[in-house]
Amino acid sequence: MPPKTEKVVVDVVDIVSSDDEECVALATGTNNPTSPIRRVTSQSISLAPPQQQLNSGDIARPLVQTDQNLESRSFWKAGNYALSRTARSAPASGQLEHARVHPKFLHSNATSHKWAFGAIAELLDNAVDEIHNGATFVKVDKFDIIKDHAPALIFQDDGGGMDPEGMRKCMSLGYSSKKSNTTIGQYGNGFKTSTMRLGSDVIVFSRATHESKATQSVGLLSYTFLRKTGQDDVIVPMIDFDVSGQLAEPIIYGSQDDWYSNLKTILEWSPFASKEQLMQQFEDIGRHGTKIIIYNLWLNDEGIYELSFDDDDEDIRLRDEANGGGLKKLHKRVVELQSHISYRLRFSLRAYASILYLRKFINFSIILRGKPVQQLMIADELKYSKVSSYKPNLAASSKEAAVETTIGFIKEAPALSVSGFNVYNKNRLIRPFWKVTAEGSSKGHGVVGVLEANFIEPAHDKQDFERSSQFIRLEARLKQILSDYWKNHCHLIGLLPPSFRAQNMQKELPRRSGGKNNLQKDFPVEPTIVDLEKETHNEVVSEDGPASVSVDQICEENIQLFLRCEEFMKKETEMKEEYININIVVNIASVLGMEQIVKLEKELEAAKRKRAQLSSIVDTSRKQNIAKRLEKVS
Repeated sequence: MPPKTEKVVVDVVDIVSSDDEECVALATGTNNPTSPIRRVTSQSISLAPPQQQLNSGDIARPLVQTDQNLESRSFWKAGNYALSRTARSAPASGQLEHARVHPKFLHSNATSHKWAFGAIAELLDNAVDEIHNGATFVKVDKFDIIKDHAPALIFQDDGGGMDPEGMRKCMSLGYSSKKSNTTIGQYGNGFKTSTMRLGSDVIVFSRATHESKATQSVGLLSYTFLRKTGQDDVIVPMIDFDVSGQLAEPIIYGSQDDWYSNLKTILEWSPFASKEQLMQQFEDIGRHGTKIIIYNLWLNDEGIYELSFDDDDEDIRLRDEANGGGLKKLHKRVVELQSHISYRLRFSLRAYASILYLRKFINFSIILRGKPVQQLMIADELKYSKVSSYKPNLAASSKEAAVETTIGFIKEAPALSVSGFNVYNKNRLIRPFWKVTAEGSSKGHGVVGVLEANFIEPAHDKQDFERSSQFIRLEARLKQILSDYWKNHCHLIGLLPPSFRAQNMQKELPRRSGGKNNLQKDFPVEPTIVDLEKETHNEVVSEDGPASVSVDQICEENIQLFLRCEEFMKKETEMKEEYININIVVNIASVLGMEQIVKLEKELEAAKRKRAQLSSIVDTSRKQNIAKRLEKVS
């Protein structure tokens, strides 16, 4: 969006602080004494019903000042701008002073999302929570802005939508109407933090039908507008329409001038230049649903968009993560690792969204850039899987059910060193491939687990858990589950030392030796992987005697041997390549030598022919001389 430097005065919803969770802040006028409440809380934002009204004379106007440091479009630098001084009148007689929310809070609040995909997941959660209101899809796509030809990010669902009151709750800070234990959202902060993390501005369109009254609302949360106009409160312009009839009629709470003032501000600072363009955004929403357009997307430190829409027409990627490997030629094993879901989720939204929810949707789809995301059930992809049960030690009054953890080897084990637990909370992935073993430990090589831990609280960005005592106990339990599984199943993927012999393999010897039992003592048969898959062996015999060797020792030794084997295979490959190169050189030398020999032989033959010719000439000359002498004598 081009920068706006002129001074503006706006009549809009103003977000401030309140302790009343029953209030609903509505769009109002400046001088209308009967206008509804205009202020909403920052810590527990609340809204007042339209009938509850306050004198608006306490709403002070900020002195508009153009900020000279607004050129940075990098998210992590966007909060570095000078605060403007404002003139603000004292509260009216009988009214209490209240806290306000500065626009900088929008940015600092959004820094809770260290990862852009975490912010996108918040918006997907909001759509998934609408399934109980009839939502069947959420679309995520690129949106091309006509004004400046810049890319934007669009989210659209066909859920229940938001009426004017719901729109104001959505735009409020800290307010959440989600009280169910099954919904993912709960803090009332996700929409603001996620949208502001992805871009500096967002416009929301929503249509809903409540009690036979159909409405549609437009709300603008613009960090650019707040900074460029020097606001010292978070001000959110909104307009509403009654669409119960054939025409969309404006819903006016204060005066008509107030309504048009909000409309003018939205048109000036949004991607849409006219009221008609705004109304067109409702055409594909249907009777109910919500559309969110995030624009002025953040740039990375190199000055290019953080989100990439060009690398894959069916995906949205994190540019910095996707280009982490650079243009270097990578080893085959590294390429295989980077193609695994545990790595691709770092930069591919399609990969991340495929494992974002634990249970498969029945009548709901995430449509990314026009193509549905195929959900990947990690637990179904594991081999030699088993289920371990864990009952958390909660309060005596709690009736929390036992937590079941599915654990097994990835299909690529032991070739790929992917491991860790995928921990979900209320169906939502919180920690993907969480390694509970110490760094550098070989235990758990290729082992992956999946569980849903609803008894511990996720952090506000839903990318980790609060480190409570329950979390620490869960971590200890997962370490134990991993250790037990590894001890009893590592042999199933071929991690065995060469000298490994199982006692019960002696029973198979007569069959293998064709009934010659006398061969058993001299030629003991090593167990195969197929044999070992039939039964788990906990006792083994060393070559030096009958002393037992623990499975842990065998597994550790086996891993070392496996690594050494890989090293030898690598050396063997290098030696083969060197041998081939030497053969090539020898062959080339041989070819060159043969050519030289042929050439010399040809030269020798030519010399012989020349010698024969000269010899013949000499003989003829000698004979002629003898003949002449005889004639003279006679």
